[in-house]
Amino acid sequence: MTATIRDVAKLAEVSIATVSRVLNSKGYVGLETKKKIEEAIKLLNYEPNEVARSLTVKKTKTVALFVPDITNPFFSTLAKGAEDYANSKGFTLILCNYEKMGGRKKLYVDLLKQKYVDGIIFAAGALNPEDALKIRQSKIPMVVLDRVPEMEIECEILVDNYEGAKKAVKHLVEIGCKKIAHIYGPQEISTARQRLRAYEDAVKNLPWYTPSLLAPGNFSIEGGMEATKKLLHDHPDLDAIFAGNDMNAIGALKVLYRKGIRVPEKVAVCGFDGIKLTEITTPEITTVVQPTYEIGKLAAENLIHYIEHSFFREKLIKLDATLVVRESTQKLERNDET
Repeated sequence: MTATIRDVAKLAEVSIATVSRVLNSKGYVGLETKKKIEEAIKLLNYEPNEVARSLTVKKTKTVALFVPDITNPFFSTLAKGAEDYANSKGFTLILCNYEKMGGRKKLYVDLLKQKYVDGIIFAAGALNPEDALKIRQSKIPMVVLDRVPEMEIECEILVDNYEGAKKAVKHLVEIGCKKIAHIYGPQEISTARQRLRAYEDAVKNLPWYTPSLLAPGNFSIEGGMEATKKLLHDHPDLDAIFAGNDMNAIGALKVLYRKGIRVPEKVAVCGFDGIKLTEITTPEITTVVQPTYEIGKLAAENLIHYIEHSFFREKLIKLDATLVVRESTQKLERNDET
């Protein structure tokens, strides 16, 4: 038969309220009394009802992570970093996968408010001011990653997307590329805007630049494929593609392969994010690597610190992105015969 809090109180010869204070670490209990209660708990092999405790202390030891597309390996790696840290602290992580243009995000926000979720991480999503305001009004602590809405946020974790993208474009110029196209991401998302701005700043004064070297890719493989087809149609002489993310880069590589265009001999390809898939393509894709796992871990770490101590240890964390050069931009020997 499962022991109850009443059984613990009876064995320790104290009130149920006193046992509750010990279990919830709330209120004063003398050392001798506390010792008796702990011994009774051990003797009876008593396990507190976590649901009941959460109703008492108004904490569920649960945090929610919002991602726009769990099929993108970038977000699954980020989620693993957040979950690993949360679990190490005795917290459960709920994954909320939502579409940028769908209605599920609002549904999730309303449900999370009702379920006493202790905190929320918004990972790379178009968090609109209305949802952010609802969360702030509910006093649920929130950490936002990268794509921050036009409003004050208590804790932000940012990667320097602008400098990362400039490194990529500079690398393509340095290896001899003469006409570099850019597949850009959704412009309602700040990281996509930063990468596009970096590309434009790097090439706008070069003689070959024209706005028609830009094409939308929606941060997806399919989007990357459609953008590459358009770019090749409009500029059959282009010799490099800087993709807005690795999914776009994989899409570009797929189209180039189908058309018999050799990479990197004819067209060099560079992505952004550093997902594992870029290491198993042929050729392997040069990319700007974000510390994805570390981002998730830091988000959970700062959120849980707030839940436990009522303040964020760090309100703004800035991380660097690193260019990793691989086969898709190496060994360029372009001539009339390639």
